[in-house]
Amino acid sequence: MAEFWHSFIPGSGSGWIFMWILLVVAGFMIAIAIERAHFIYIKSNIDAPRFMAQIRRWVAAREYQKAAAFCRRFKGKALPQIVLTGLIKASKMKVPTFRAIQNAVDEGTLEVIPRLQARTNYLAMIGNISTLIGLMGTIYGLILAFRSVSAPGIDAAEKSRLLAHGISVAMNTTLAGLSVAIPSILMYTILHNKTTRIIDEIDEHTVKLINLMTKEE
Repeated sequence: MAEFWHSFIPGSGSGWIFMWILLVVAGFMIAIAIERAHFIYIKSNIDAPRFMAQIRRWVAAREYQKAAAFCRRFKGKALPQIVLTGLIKASKMKVPTFRAIQNAVDEGTLEVIPRLQARTNYLAMIGNISTLIGLMGTIYGLILAFRSVSAPGIDAAEKSRLLAHGISVAMNTTLAGLSVAIPSILMYTILHNKTTRIIDEIDEHTVKLINLMTKEE
């Protein structure tokens, strides 16, 4: 591993530029992963069954203001923010209608879901790009290795050294590319699945809420 870390030093070999490009890409990957994980798991996530159980009790009693005040306590969280739009609309109507409440909830959903999905796809893109950058470094290292073998006027010892250097460049850049790609794709999968679960909870509970609000329509 010492040789791997040494390959990041400018001037240590001709492959350091690929290593630094991958290092910059890794920095972007880490920043996006941390920001998305915080937003999805901490800022937007909520215990949906427990939250909706309380909301349904107030909605069944037509106490929309209490339910709306409860939603406002969870500022920024996805499900309460969407439910709040429906409750506000219902509180302004003598008899809530399915179409009116559905439109209000759809409007809230269109505001929230894009924020849940924002930038997560960049992690998949970074996973693909880092693999290709590593492959580019691999090809470059192999070019150096083959060129050293066919170079005229060089003794056997020097050819062996240049050949080893070319192979080292190829292997180090491959390792660096995979070291960025694997965590990036793993984080994308985890965050994407969690986002999908939150969206599924939103769809499930908002439909049940709208039906409860308008069951006497």
